[in-house]
Amino acid sequence: MTINETRMQGKRSRNAMHALRAKLVAPVLTAMIAIATAQTGVAQQALSAASIGPTAAATSTMGNRLQALYPSTRFGAINPTPWPGVFEVVMGANLAYVDESGQYFLFGHLYDMKSQRDLTAERKDSISTIDFDALPLADAMKEVRGNGLRVLAIFSDPDCPYCQKLESDIRDLTNVTIYTFLMPLVSLHPAAHSKAVSIWCATDRTSAWHAMMWRGEAVPQAECPHPVDRNVALGERLGINGTPTLIALDGRMLPGAASKEQIEAWLQRSVASVQDGGKPQVAPR
Repeated sequence: MTINETRMQGKRSRNAMHALRAKLVAPVLTAMIAIATAQTGVAQQALSAASIGPTAAATSTMGNRLQALYPSTRFGAINPTPWPGVFEVVMGANLAYVDESGQYFLFGHLYDMKSQRDLTAERKDSISTIDFDALPLADAMKEVRGNGLRVLAIFSDPDCPYCQKLESDIRDLTNVTIYTFLMPLVSLHPAAHSKAVSIWCATDRTSAWHAMMWRGEAVPQAECPHPVDRNVALGERLGINGTPTLIALDGRMLPGAASKEQIEAWLQRSVASVQDGGKPQVAPR
């Protein structure tokens, strides 16, 4: 073999080695590029999540988890709480607290003991407010006591014992305007509808109402155009499923037969809310 032939053979060997090396290295390079691209995508997703904020990402994830675990349950807003790993869940007019797994629920009140605040009560006030100005006050009995400056509406049933207790307890409540929406719950009190209509059709509605609720007196049966059925439908739209239910001028709801003292404090919060920039503190039309 000549020197030139030897050189040519060596060149062919080197070319073969280069080709083999390229064949082996190319897939590795391709894989490395793919990994780098994937890592870039992950990084971009992380940056995107960071731009939304960890809170929004966490609540969104929590919402998806709850809906997957309980597909037949309708969940409302989901919010973080000061309690690490625990989320607040709104379900209609109810509040619950759930851990990150979605398995454990707590129904009750969450307190900040340092600031002595009932966080659950504050949240319930904020999510269950009603636009007082949107209430059809012409469909309610109106009673003005004293200067009438404090304003509230009451959804009440003439046969409801808790409504009777409430009326007795607030008998001496002064400086208030009360709008009473007659809302008979016929599923519980079959005769309440006719009584509500008779009260509305009385010559002096307020006196007839007081006679029945304060003294247990019967009201003569009467018929006339009345808003009783509209009031029942209104209560259902507002999510009022029990009587009595009170609504303050600032839209807060208070269900149940609260005492006069509780209502005084509840109305004072309404006054404070108005003074902080809410509706003017005057009795509505």
